[in-house]
Amino acid sequence: MIKRTAQKIIEESLYKGKVITIYGARRVGKTTLSKAILESQRAAGKRVNYLNCESSNVKNRLETTNELQLKDFLGDYELVVLDEAQNIERVGHILKLLVDTYPDIQIIATGSSSFELSNQVGEPLVGRGREFKLLPFSTGELAADMGMIDLSGRLESLLRFGSYPTVFGVSETDAKEELNDIAGKYLYKDILAFENLRNSDLLLDLLKLIALQVGNEVSLHEIGTILGLAGTTVKRYIDLLEKCFIIFRLPALSRNLRKEIAKSRKIYFYDLGIRNALIQNFNTLDIRNDVGALWENFCIVERMKRNEIRRFRPNTYFWRLYSGPEVDYIEEHGGRLDGFEFKYGTTGKFRPPRRFIETYENSTVNLVNPDNWYEFTLK
Repeated sequence: MIKRTAQKIIEESLYKGKVITIYGARRVGKTTLSKAILESQRAAGKRVNYLNCESSNVKNRLETTNELQLKDFLGDYELVVLDEAQNIERVGHILKLLVDTYPDIQIIATGSSSFELSNQVGEPLVGRGREFKLLPFSTGELAADMGMIDLSGRLESLLRFGSYPTVFGVSETDAKEELNDIAGKYLYKDILAFENLRNSDLLLDLLKLIALQVGNEVSLHEIGTILGLAGTTVKRYIDLLEKCFIIFRLPALSRNLRKEIAKSRKIYFYDLGIRNALIQNFNTLDIRNDVGALWENFCIVERMKRNEIRRFRPNTYFWRLYSGPEVDYIEEHGGRLDGFEFKYGTTGKFRPPRRFIETYENSTVNLVNPDNWYEFTLK
C-alpha cells in the first residue's frame, strides 16, 4: 500500500483538543487513510474505533445533542473515526459539542464533498478543528514508494490515466474500466443529491466542455449558450463541481497594464484520468493533439498537492496580454511573483515574457518540461 504523506501530518495533529476533518472526492482513499491512522495509533497503545456514518444505526445514534447519549455510544475510546460524516444532520454542531464536552476524545471526521461537510462544520468548529484535503496520489507519494526512475517511466501513464488509488498501477484495461466507473457513478452523486437533480446529463455535458478547454480561458457565457443555460447557472454548477474536488479554477493576474487579461479564468481537473474518461480519450501521447494541455494540467495539480502537504498556500494565477505573451502559472508569496511556463517538448530556447518581468519587480519565470518537472512538483 502506498503511504499517504498526510498520515504523518495528521498524526502529529492528534490529541490537541481539535477535531480533524479530512475532505476529498469519492474514491481518493479517505477511508483507507483513516483506517491506516487507526492501526498506527492502535499499535501505539491507543484505544481506537471506526464508525461508518452511512450506516443508519450509526447515523441515528449520533444525531443527538444529548452529550451523555453521545458519550455512551462512542464508548471509552481515545480516537474515533467518523467516516462519511456529512451523512449526520447538523454534524458541525455535534462535533462542536463533542470537542467542548469531551476534549480527551480525538475525533477524525471524513467527508466526500466539501459543500456538504464544510458548510455544516466550518462555522461551528472555528478554532476547534484542523482541515486536511486528500487528493489522488501525488508524485511525491509515488516517488517515495517506487523511486524517481520508475516514476519517470510512468509519466505518460499519469497523463493518460491519472493517479486515483484504484487506478494507478493496474492494467490499461482495468484503469479505463475503473475511471469510467468513477466518472459514471460517483462523480456527480453529491451534486445530484444537493441540487435535487435526477439526471446527470447536464453536468456531464458541462464537464465535457470544460475538459476540451483545459489550458484555455473559459467563457461562462459561451458554455451557457451551448448548454442553453444562464451564465449564473453555469457558474453555480462550476462552484459545486469545484467543491466536489473534480475541477479547480485559476484566475488571471492583472494589476498594472491595461492590456492584461483581467476577468478570465482557466479551469483544470484534479485528476487527468477523470478528464480523459469524460471525453473518452485514453490514446497514447504520440497521437494526441492535447498533450500541451495535459502537461499544463498535470504540472499545476501536482504543484498544488505539493503545496497542500506543506501547508503552503500562495496566491495563484495565470497571466496574459491581449497581444499574446503569457505565463501559465504564477505563485505570489513573500512580496514576489514566481512564474512558470509548461512545455512538454524540450526543443528551443526559453525566453521569459519581457513585459511580465519588466512590469512586476522581483518576478521570475522558469520553464518546466519533462527534464525538470520533478524539481517543480517535489522539491
